[in-house]
Amino acid sequence: MSITNLAPKTFRKVTPSRSTVRPYQNWHPADIIAALHKKGTTLAALSRDSGLSSSTLANALSRPWPKGELLIAQAIGVTPSEIWPQRYFTENGHPIVKIMRSNMKV
Repeated sequence: MSITNLAPKTFRKVTPSRSTVRPYQNWHPADIIAALHKKGTTLAALSRDSGLSSSTLANALSRPWPKGELLIAQAIGVTPSEIWPQRYFTENGHPIVKIMRSNMKV
């Protein structure tokens, strides 16, 4: 075998298109569950403690739900926008306003 075969190969630098580049990524659902485990709880237990069905908070992992996101974030000790930045900021970094419904009846 010659030494030239051992030399590292050169690769063409591939730059992603502008539409696929996001400055911040959401946490992976497994990372959220792991963070809850580090705090000594589970997603199902947090859901039950909040007066919800045991599988209800799992919805916040796959789709926007401000109330569920807030419950999960508070249990972890961060803000919802730290866990799901793509749900709270545009690609340009501008905040997206989220309004939670109130349980108060007028």
